Amino acid sequence: MMVIIILIINIIYVSFFTIRMILTLKGYRYVAAFVSMIEIVIYVMGLGLVLDNLNHIQNVIAYAVGYGIGVIVGMKIEEKLALGYITVNVITKEYDKDLPKQLRASGYGVTNWAANGLEGDRMALQILTPRKYELKLYQKIKELDPKAFIIAYEPKTIYGGFWVKNVKRGKLKHE
Repeated sequence: MMVIIILIINIIYVSFFTIRMILTLKGYRYVAAFVSMIEIVIYVMGLGLVLDNLNHIQNVIAYAVGYGIGVIVGMKIEEKLALGYITVNVITKEYDKDLPKQLRASGYGVTNWAANGLEGDRMALQILTPRKYELKLYQKIKELDPKAFIIAYEPKTIYGGFWVKNVKRGKLKHE
């Protein structure tokens, strides 16, 4: 029974630890501080149980296994929370003036310009969206241009622009 308790406590602790680290990296300092208070209470309880029962190797193993599982669980939770934004750069297969309009109609912030590739004229697009819409955006791009070249990254700082104001006001209309 002790093995199960240690395993579960460590999964919970490391999940909180992982989420706190991600919150810290994304600039949610006050939420991260609150999560860290819960995290440390769980940590002290779990470590105390292991240290009180060091004579049983299965407790140490449960602690280690719980740590590993906790990292995975924490990452899965963060994926579900989908905090922050994603910037997606797209280079179309062919120059298509309707693609940016269709993406904007779906609520995405799009900046586009003409580009030249090895095989001719292209359109380059830069699209900003909350991470929770990331997969829908990829799906929409592939639907509109199956041969588009896509690169995505997380911006560290976003400042200005009409689109950011709409996001903060909750006025996005994603399909």
